[in-house]
Amino acid sequence: MTTQPTAGEYAISLTAATKAFPTRDGGSYTAIRDVDLTVHRGEFVTVVGPTGCGKSTTLALVSGLHAATDGDVVVNGSPVTGIPDGLGYMFQQDAVLPWRTVLDNIAAGPRYRGVAKNEARDHARDWVEKVGLGGFEDYHPHQLSGGMRKRVALAQTLINEPSILLMDEPFGALDVQTREHMQDLLLDLWSGTGAAVVFVTHDLTEAIALADTVVVMTAGPATVKDSVPVTLERPRKVEEIRLTTEFLELYRSVWDSLRVEVELTRARGARRAA
Repeated sequence: MTTQPTAGEYAISLTAATKAFPTRDGGSYTAIRDVDLTVHRGEFVTVVGPTGCGKSTTLALVSGLHAATDGDVVVNGSPVTGIPDGLGYMFQQDAVLPWRTVLDNIAAGPRYRGVAKNEARDHARDWVEKVGLGGFEDYHPHQLSGGMRKRVALAQTLINEPSILLMDEPFGALDVQTREHMQDLLLDLWSGTGAAVVFVTHDLTEAIALADTVVVMTAGPATVKDSVPVTLERPRKVEEIRLTTEFLELYRSVWDSLRVEVELTRARGARRAA
C-alpha cells in the first residue's frame, strides 16, 4: 500500500484555494477557484495558462501577499499567514534600486537580514561572478542592458538562499537569445540547491525546458486543468533540447491542453468587445 504525502511533506500545498477580490460596485471578482497544487522540495514547477487567468494570484497566495478567500495554503508544513521564511520572489519588473551599484544591490538582502556591511559585500562579490557580471560591480542600473539587470535581480534573489523561489514571468521582456541565456543560468544556479521553484510563464518552450512538471491552468477563474511531467534529463541546455523529439512531443501535449483555454479566453474577449 502506497502512503500519500501529507501537506507538511510538500514545500507548497494548495487545497481548494480560492481568491475573490471586492469590486467597486460592491460585488466580487473571483480570480482563482478550487486550486489544488503541490510542489515537492527541490521540484521545479512551471505554470502556464491564458492571459489574465490568475497565475500571478496563485503566486501571491503562496507568498502571503494575499490571503486565500477559501481553502488551504501551506508552505513548509505551516499555514500561510504572512510572508513565509525562506521565500524568494522574482517579479516581472526587477527590484533593482537605481541609486545603488550592482554590488550594493546584490548585497541589499543580506544587509536587511542584519549581516555586517563588509561581509554582505564580500558575499555579493561571489554572486557578481556567479551571474557573469564580473567587472560591473560599480555600475549603476541605468548603465546596464536589460539582460544584465535581470542577472542582478537573479543574484539579489538567490543570494538569500531561498528554500522556495517564486518567479512571475521574470524573463518575459527579454529578447529570445538573452532569455535562453538567462534560462540556462537559472538552471545552473538552481541545480543542487534543493529549492522548490514555481515559475509562471506564457512561453511554452520556457515552461518545458525548465520544469520537472508543467501545470496547465484553465481560463479564469482559474483552476488546475493538467499536470504534465517533464522527463527530459538534467542537466539541460535550452538551445540543445528544444528541437529534440521528446521535447516536441511534450510541447504538443501541453499545447493541446492549453489551446482550449486560450481559445475560450479569446472568445470571451471578443464577446465583451462586440
